[in-house]
Amino acid sequence: MLDKDQIAAASEVLVGHWRDGTKLDALEARLRPQNRADGYAIQAELERRSSGTLFGWKIAATSEAGQKHINVTGPLAGRIMSDTVIADGGTAPMKGNEMRVGEPEFAFRIGRDLPPRAVPYTTREVLDAVETLHPAIEIPDSRFADFVSAGEAQLIADNACAHLFVLGAATSADWRAMDLVEERPQITLRGERHIGHGRSVLGDPRAALAWLANELSSLGITLRGGQVVTTGTCHPPLPIRAGDRFATDFGMLGKVSVEFV
Repeated sequence: MLDKDQIAAASEVLVGHWRDGTKLDALEARLRPQNRADGYAIQAELERRSSGTLFGWKIAATSEAGQKHINVTGPLAGRIMSDTVIADGGTAPMKGNEMRVGEPEFAFRIGRDLPPRAVPYTTREVLDAVETLHPAIEIPDSRFADFVSAGEAQLIADNACAHLFVLGAATSADWRAMDLVEERPQITLRGERHIGHGRSVLGDPRAALAWLANELSSLGITLRGGQVVTTGTCHPPLPIRAGDRFATDFGMLGKVSVEFV
């Protein structure tokens, strides 16, 4: 386990690269997280050093394609900071983004706190705490030049590859009566159409949301009312470049888009 000075030093290195849009090969051996707990401790320091406030949470690697993309075997939680959120229909800078992919996602705004507890939350309990459902787009990236070989603990420390996030308007549809597993959002990119699938998100976006609530609970963190949770891509990450417009149509659930400059 890393001590508090090592955790602070590791977070300072990552924040510096995040701020400057630069990359590193790996944290030096004495600062490198050895397990998920070390990784989350460094990530928590990133929040304290951020110029933004905590907007919500992301889940990385909820699909097999997402896991292969960053070479991990299961989901990772990361923080969405307010200064990384882009308005629906807005523009996202490509500067410093080496991962260069976009991901269509289901996002939930929490309506009331879910504090840590010994007994895991059920999916129903977590859904009962949700206020609204939103279409969203995540634009991940890593501070590691070779994110494929960085490993789970370093990627958690790297805020689970959080970079930029686009939140669409809350849906007016009765999403609680819908089977999100079988929702198939359509992504339009460079004149081509791609079809996502709700099943790709840990089998069910609602199950992914419950996973996040319980991951935070295990860390002693409250998932707070007002925070947004984006549950992971429902389509294999799609390559993007400057000049692209990434638009996702979630049907009855709404639309969301972003342009890259």
